[in-house]
Amino acid sequence: MEIDFTPDFEKGNGLISAVAQDINSGEVIMLAFMNKEAFEKTIETGEAHYFSRSRNKLWHKGESSGHVQKVHAIRLDCDGDAVLLKVEQVGNIACHEGYHSCFFREWKNGKVSYCFEQLKDPNLIYNK
Repeated sequence: MEIDFTPDFEKGNGLISAVAQDINSGEVIMLAFMNKEAFEKTIETGEAHYFSRSRNKLWHKGESSGHVQKVHAIRLDCDGDAVLLKVEQVGNIACHEGYHSCFFREWKNGKVSYCFEQLKDPNLIYNK
């Protein structure tokens, strides 16, 4: 029996949601989008590629920071419009603001706080 592993890019006007999950901790560290080219490049290279909606272009995660995501597995959801990438986050920084996870702010018990420490100044990461 052949298993269909074809994302449905048409549902999202050419894009699908892509969740990056740390392979070791299981923590969700990033949410981005992929077009067909990004999906194919990810499979081809074994490193995460995404489509930047703000820059309107394909980008290789870590291309300027060096914090690439090595992909260990890709899961496709039941509707075919989202993928889960199980990744090794090189450098331990997934967020362009210098945090391990893009989800570094938390609301809990009526209070908002940072749930992670900033690991590096983004100006140092991107040589701005």
